[in-house]
Order: sequence, then C-alpha cells, then structure tokens
Amino acid sequence: MGKIQSVLVVGGAGYIGSHAAHALKRRGIEAIIYDNLCTGHASLAEGFELVAGDISDRERLRPLLERVQAVMHFAAHAYVGESVLNPRKYFQNDFVNAFALLNAVLESKVRKFIFSSTCATYGTPEKMPITEATPQLPVNPYGAAKLAFEYALRAYDRAYGIRFVAFRYFNAAGADENGLVGEIHDPETHLIPCAFEAINGIRPVLEIYGDDYPTPDGTCIRDYIHVSDLADAHVMGLDYLDSEPSTALNLGTGQGNSVKEVVAAIERIARVKVPAKIAARRPGDPPVLVADPSLAERKLNWKAKRSLDDIVSTAWNWDKRLRAQRQPVS
Repeated sequence: MGKIQSVLVVGGAGYIGSHAAHALKRRGIEAIIYDNLCTGHASLAEGFELVAGDISDRERLRPLLERVQAVMHFAAHAYVGESVLNPRKYFQNDFVNAFALLNAVLESKVRKFIFSSTCATYGTPEKMPITEATPQLPVNPYGAAKLAFEYALRAYDRAYGIRFVAFRYFNAAGADENGLVGEIHDPETHLIPCAFEAINGIRPVLEIYGDDYPTPDGTCIRDYIHVSDLADAHVMGLDYLDSEPSTALNLGTGQGNSVKEVVAAIERIARVKVPAKIAARRPGDPPVLVADPSLAERKLNWKAKRSLDDIVSTAWNWDKRLRAQRQPVS
C-alpha cells in the first residue's frame, strides 16, 4: 500500500481518539476525524477536518475511506456500570454498529485497522500481571462487546486480509502536554478528574470505593497509563502492520498504583487537599489490575515513557485551562 499519508480516526473527537489525531499530526500524517459527537466534543477536533456521522452509516463513510490508507476505531460507549444496566446500548454500538464500520472498510481498499479494545475483555483474572495469553472472560457487556469485535477482526483478517492491531488499554489518564486536548466526560467517572471536581466543589467529595481490599493500603490498584503514551502506540501500530501479522497487545506501564497513592500524588502536585470519604465497594471491582506490556514493547519498540506525576500534572493543567475557559466574562 505504500506510506500512509491519511488516517480516518473514528471517534476522534473523544478523549483517546483526539490524542491519537495529534500523535498522527506530529508524524506528518493527516488525520480525518469522524465522530457523531454524541459523547465527543468538536473542541477536541480543532485543527482537523471533522466529519459528523455515525459509524453505521456506510454511505457517509465510503468517500472518506477512499481518501485514507488506514482506520483507527475509537468510537464506543465505555461506562462499565451502564453496560450492565443497558446491555442493548452497548452491544448495538460497540459491536453491531462497529461491525457495520468494519464492513464499510471491507468494501474499500483500506486494509489496516487499529482497534481500541480494553483490558475489560479479561474480566477478573486470577494472576497478575495480565499477559495477552490470559483467558478473555469478560464479566460485563462492555468487555463482551469489545471481545466480540476482536473475534470479528480475527475472522476478517483470515478471510479478507484486513490486518489489525487490537490494543487492550488499561487505565488511560492525563492530557496532552500541548494543552490542546484532554479529558472531558459527562458524567465523569475517572478517578483523577473526579478528584479535581471534589477540589473545585463540583462534587462534594471524592468517593473512594472500598479500603478493605487485600492490597497494601486497602484500596484498589490499577495500571495508569498516560493517554499520550497510548496515542503513540497507535501510530507505531501502523508501522508494525507494514510487515507484521495482526496482533492484540496490552497497553499499560506494568506498574500499579492504589487509589490512595493517586490521591496523594494529586495533593502533592496541586498543593491542595482532596476532600474524600470511603464508600462501599463497587460490585465486580478486582483488587488489582496490572498489565504485562512486554509484548507491545517487543513488537512495536514502544514503551510507556510518562510517570504518574506526568499524568497528574498534565491532567491538572488541562483542568485549570478548562475551568478558565468556562469562567463567565465580566
């Protein structure tokens, strides 16, 4: 196919997709953003061509796919709890509509596909760290829908030659160092922006769900990876597909941090106390989820470069910028 000049970034007005668009731009690759803006934000697509449309609209996708050499697919509903309450919504969007996107790609000349998958496909593993050989036994519809799409990709690779990398993310966090894009969710459920909301009085307190887990400080441990490290991996995935077979890869740091450790980092960097209280455990929260990212490191020559402090400081700068933009002009 030759050198990639343009990529269709589906869901590129969302959190991770917008960071991938900037990573592509830094590599001199055009990113065309396709997003229905139901959870994405046009402000995160500033500086890029933005086409509004649904991922199931094959007629709208067709002319765009003629202009690109690869697709990055980020468009998904991603609230685990909501997926349990409303599985129809999740299977419809994250599998059925995504499958329509895949068929639109099949009908085009594009044969490189980068998929935003999730560690939720593993469910609640018995052993840590989690490798790609860990059994995929999702415990919620969100993870199940993502896994179903991974199965579709494998079948389309074998039958039709659509080559793919499925990236199984761990806990994405932080914001681009350029300050142009960051995290905007409504409702917000991620730990770091929720802590900022507590600091700024948007929520009365940060709820820490359980302090009686079998971990050193009793709170859940997760593998927090900077969103820009995730984005860089996606661009490197395109290079990988130039000569290597389809694969699925974990994206994490290989290090875990507890909720209390993250809160302590926020307090140190923001120089303010986080109002917090201990709440009941959430059903289904495993005590520890940590990636083994060594396969991605070997196959892509990629490694997460940014620390927890980098995550918190870039997220804090982004949050301050957002709040400044929202202040009424006197």
